[in-house]
Amino acid sequence: MTQSGTHSSAQSSAHSQDSRTLADVEEQELLDTVLPRFATSDDVIIGPGDDTALLRVRSGAALATTDTMVLGRDWLDEWSTGADVGHKLVVQNVADIAAMGGRCTGLLVTLVADQQTPLQWVADFTTGVADAARDAGTVVVGGDLSSAPAGTRVVSITAFGELDGVAAVLRSGARPGDLVAVCGTLGRAAAGLLLLQREHAAKGANLVLAQRRPRTPYEQGPVAARAGATAMLDISDGLLRDGGRIARASGVRLDLDPTALASDIRALTDAVGGADAETCVLTGGEEHSLLATFPAGAVPPGWRIIGVVAPGSGITVGGREHTRVGWDHFGSAKTD
Repeated sequence: MTQSGTHSSAQSSAHSQDSRTLADVEEQELLDTVLPRFATSDDVIIGPGDDTALLRVRSGAALATTDTMVLGRDWLDEWSTGADVGHKLVVQNVADIAAMGGRCTGLLVTLVADQQTPLQWVADFTTGVADAARDAGTVVVGGDLSSAPAGTRVVSITAFGELDGVAAVLRSGARPGDLVAVCGTLGRAAAGLLLLQREHAAKGANLVLAQRRPRTPYEQGPVAARAGATAMLDISDGLLRDGGRIARASGVRLDLDPTALASDIRALTDAVGGADAETCVLTGGEEHSLLATFPAGAVPPGWRIIGVVAPGSGITVGGREHTRVGWDHFGSAKTD
């Protein structure tokens, strides 16, 4: 508690500001509020304020990726705050840079929103982006704002990165005899979503947090590249679907070891039940852990082996195929 009258006055002012919507402010006023929240770095020559940002490219090559989230499709305001959305949007973009073996150097953020969107939601979203960018060791260098029809809210990020002297790790380099390894968790974000859908969030607060604010070991992307990873991606649409993408691009079969996944399943069983725990681990998306293949003996510390690369095609678990493999934006039950 505070005894300061000044604090009370500021609190009242903040409360008044919180009640406004985007329709109550001009674009420049919003930019003047949002942009000072973002930091800068040595990779940025010119940041927000000009027609484009100007980034320093030290390696002679640049990585670029983009991801979008849509209200009602990728999040619900009843389940996620603006800060949660901002955090997740940063994670899914920077994870893509890390999955190529890169380091993220800058982010462009876009907000397309109904004019009745609360100004406080935008402030919270900005805070989530700024905090997650700091955690990822990167910065916001610009973006775009646009109004939208009633009920519409879309956010997106374009991320840039560099390889810092390592070769890009593609999906297409896995070879028979390689080991399949993961760095990070499996199934926790999917289990959290299941608890929210069941209105049982109290049964697994840590799992719900993993759904709202997933965490990625970004630094392990370059570590894997230096260790000789032959293929890599981040798990955004499920272990089986994303592993299948490596298999298809490389012309091989990934065979996962069920005993290596047993502890991941057990960790979720109390919260969601055994059958659903297995489904979350094998097909759950939005985890953004890193999945890679390595030559035997090259798996770096912090990674755990969960399978092998074999001749053939597709992805199997203990030699068996699964019909449901993970999330698809235009038909989640389909095989990718």
